[in-house]
Amino acid sequence: MSNAAGSDEPSDTPTRKASGNSALTDMRISFRRWLVKTSRNPYVTFTSLVQPVIFFVLMAEVLGAIAGGALAGTVGGDIHYVTYLTPAIVVQSALSAAAVSGIGLVDDMETGMFDKTLISPMGRSAMFVGKVLSELVRIVVQTLIILGLGYLMLVLKPEATATGYLQTGLPGLVGILVITTLFGGVFMAYSNIVALVTRDREATIMIANLLTFPLLFVSSAFLPLAVLPEWIQTVAIANPITYGVDGIRALMLGQDVLSVFEVTAFDGLWNTVVPTFGVLAAFTLVLGVIAVSLLNRAARAEVQ
Repeated sequence: MSNAAGSDEPSDTPTRKASGNSALTDMRISFRRWLVKTSRNPYVTFTSLVQPVIFFVLMAEVLGAIAGGALAGTVGGDIHYVTYLTPAIVVQSALSAAAVSGIGLVDDMETGMFDKTLISPMGRSAMFVGKVLSELVRIVVQTLIILGLGYLMLVLKPEATATGYLQTGLPGLVGILVITTLFGGVFMAYSNIVALVTRDREATIMIANLLTFPLLFVSSAFLPLAVLPEWIQTVAIANPITYGVDGIRALMLGQDVLSVFEVTAFDGLWNTVVPTFGVLAAFTLVLGVIAVSLLNRAARAEVQ
């Protein structure tokens, strides 16, 4: 005889809590899902890696021939333009990967997967963090590829030398990866904010590209700020790309290269690296809080 609905007798069938998973498990599930989904999207691979690689080669050849004088007056004449340009391409690659982050969210909205996820017991913050972590893995891989390509380009140039390409060695490489992932977090949060507000794929792509790509040219990415117009120098102060590029460049060159203002509280390259961490962390925190807030609001709306 089966147990009545209100019976106090224990059931032989094991039961589970509705929420079931810890926050760490939820993050792991979300991480694996987004990593697999992104790896199956050739458009994301092309825009976030192939495009910066092509841009790297073209910029090195076109601007390399005329940038020597500008570099000699700012960071030293013995630094090849490929070495100077590498941090900019690392940041552009991270930017390209981060800017399309919101597209996956919009795709979930259009297929109904987003609504199903929202009404599931998975934690909202864990869901968002898992998604971000999967994209950070891709950014780390892309950064290593770009750094390797820069080294190879110097080796293949008869007039250049790869000696001193990364002045700070392995600790500098770790620092570059940390700065790159922190920088990527800024624009991943921004892209997901756009996706949650517009809920439209085309709008997410258009708005992300409208802001992110021009920001590269109003920063210290391709040429020293000192040789650029004054209005660009002013805009660069509030541009996170400037801090990302300067932080990575300081670790590659082993010197203080902060271009928007002067910091003397630390020693050498730390006058660039410490402000870079502070500014990028502030951008990531503010935009991340907004993105999670919008995600929670979307969840409440779905429940209602």
